[in-house]
Amino acid sequence: MRPVLVRLHRWFGVASALFLFVSGLTGAIIAWEHEIDAVLNPSFFLARTDGAPLPPLELARRVEAADPRVEVTYLPLGVEPGHTAQMMVWPRTNPSTGAPYAVDYNQIAVDPATGDVQARRMWGAVSLARIDLMPFLYKLHYTLHLPVLGGVDVGTWLLGIVGIVWFLDSGIALVLSFPSVKAWRKSLAFRFRRGGYALTFDLHRSGGVWIWGLLLVMALTSVSMNLSDPVVRPIVSAFSKLSPSFFENADLVRAGPTGHATVTRAQILDTAARDAKRENIAEPMGALYYVPAMQAYGVGFFAPGRDHGDGGLGNAWLYYNGHTGALAGSSIPGRGSAGDIFMQAQFPLHSGRIVGIAGRILVSAVGVAVAVLSATGLLIWMRKRAARRHSAAAADARAPRGRSLSS
Repeated sequence: MRPVLVRLHRWFGVASALFLFVSGLTGAIIAWEHEIDAVLNPSFFLARTDGAPLPPLELARRVEAADPRVEVTYLPLGVEPGHTAQMMVWPRTNPSTGAPYAVDYNQIAVDPATGDVQARRMWGAVSLARIDLMPFLYKLHYTLHLPVLGGVDVGTWLLGIVGIVWFLDSGIALVLSFPSVKAWRKSLAFRFRRGGYALTFDLHRSGGVWIWGLLLVMALTSVSMNLSDPVVRPIVSAFSKLSPSFFENADLVRAGPTGHATVTRAQILDTAARDAKRENIAEPMGALYYVPAMQAYGVGFFAPGRDHGDGGLGNAWLYYNGHTGALAGSSIPGRGSAGDIFMQAQFPLHSGRIVGIAGRILVSAVGVAVAVLSATGLLIWMRKRAARRHSAAAADARAPRGRSLSS
């Protein structure tokens, strides 16, 4: 059995090493995405003007009046003192062509006291410019910037499959790391004094053993992040009933005529305020999100600056039909079935934010460790492959000599 597991570990490791190396390093960095982005691009984060902020709906109105080609799709409903209001925008349809306007940006930083746009960028653009660097790394982490082909997000699916391979290989690696019960201490030791290949081997084997539980969590949550609806939710629902997700509620969300939502932002916010009181959601409304493809709204509940949900299971969201204004779904942390709570925990676990700053530090360390494990695994494979080739060449060289002596 062990030879089979060794071969599987070799194949799985070689196939996924490069992807995990990239994902590990980018994950270690984007754990601090907001902080690094703010240092690199202060004009995108710090407001130019002092003064009381304008109402959020007025800010959106001014942005859309300044450039009628776009509509605001993500609107923060509160901002930190001295900070900009960062909005996402989407191109409207050009009535003369029937196609979306050509707009070279999708994220803006707005001075909350004046409504003026301070900076623009195309979030997720393939660019290493300072303004684009952190969004580029964030998208690289989960899509590799691969294209969408035939409606399939190739990068998301690819890295989701890599996550499945990683999850399975983690179990194989643990078994292989303890070849002998009596010699279990060797599987936890590092031969620093010997260095060279011995240390490389220990970094790969013993390093993986020490953080095995964390690696398993990261592998599982990476699958959940990329393949939640097609893979993870169906498996979880076999053990625990799940509340319908936003996309599973598509019929409720999209029910109504095609085209743009007819319910206004103000109406959605009024409804959300009443629903939040009924649902005992204590946090303030933090953001209004519009999905043009579904003509649906989402309202998130969090304090300014806490849009990622630092601590616990994240933020509460309520979803609304854009034509009727009816509540079409919700995600409220800590509520629902065991399966619902399991799904709610996936992003907080993957990002480390479930335990705040300490968790993000741990995730960064694990990201670096994943890169090291991937690199050392490749080095070990290359060394053993070279040794096998050398042995095969030596055997071939001896074979004619042996045949001539026997003739």
